[in-house]
Amino acid sequence: MKKPLIDVLFMSEKRKETLLLLQDGAKEMENLLTALDTTRAALLPQIRILEEHHLVSQDGDTYELTPMGKLIVDEMSHLLSNVDALDADIDYWGSHKLDFLPPHLLKRIGEIGKCNTITPTVPKTHYILKQFHKSSKKSEVIYSINTFFHPNFIELFDDLVRNDVEIHFILSQDLLDHMTEDYNKTFNSLINTNKFHFYLHPKNLGFMSLGVSKHHLMLTSLRKDGFFDNSRVLCNSQTAVEWGIELFNHYLNDSTIIDEV
Repeated sequence: MKKPLIDVLFMSEKRKETLLLLQDGAKEMENLLTALDTTRAALLPQIRILEEHHLVSQDGDTYELTPMGKLIVDEMSHLLSNVDALDADIDYWGSHKLDFLPPHLLKRIGEIGKCNTITPTVPKTHYILKQFHKSSKKSEVIYSINTFFHPNFIELFDDLVRNDVEIHFILSQDLLDHMTEDYNKTFNSLINTNKFHFYLHPKNLGFMSLGVSKHHLMLTSLRKDGFFDNSRVLCNSQTAVEWGIELFNHYLNDSTIIDEV
């Protein structure tokens, strides 16, 4: 009697890793052995199980996924990437709201990879923003969404513009309503540089902030229980950056550009 397919996929690390390696195309046995750091005697029985379940086919010493194998592995790979991303800090993701993410990006949350969760003290938050700002100065463009106003935002934005960085900044209506006259003047001067693009989102954003630079994604979401915490997620993969830009563009679609405050 054959094993249930779910057991074939997940009850052996060697079988699972073999399938994921073959997702990119056919591979010779020696390449599989090197990638898995194992021996032929240890791997061959696992490959035989994959062949018996019509997931892998063999041509000489070369192995590849069957059409059924490719169908299953593509879905399995997507599931595992989502699990890995959430498992990096399951308590953070489990205690914070995710409903601000559009369904197509929530489904692809695995693209952010294994991110670091940072919970700085309030004084240390200034340092975290400084570090993100430092990396942002190496970017051609940065994207930012905010529902709160940190005291040194103006200073950081001004410095980025002086370093020829293009800024796209979305803020909430509530934040715009609470901006002082001094802030208005400064924002108008930034807008006049043609490097600072200012947008207003008319609805409740449902999260605290998003920042995307060339090399980093920083996201601050809200707790489910309504309590405030200073935790944020910092990701540094290219796929995380691309995912973050998509999230920014999702909110940009409902925003209007501000030419003058």
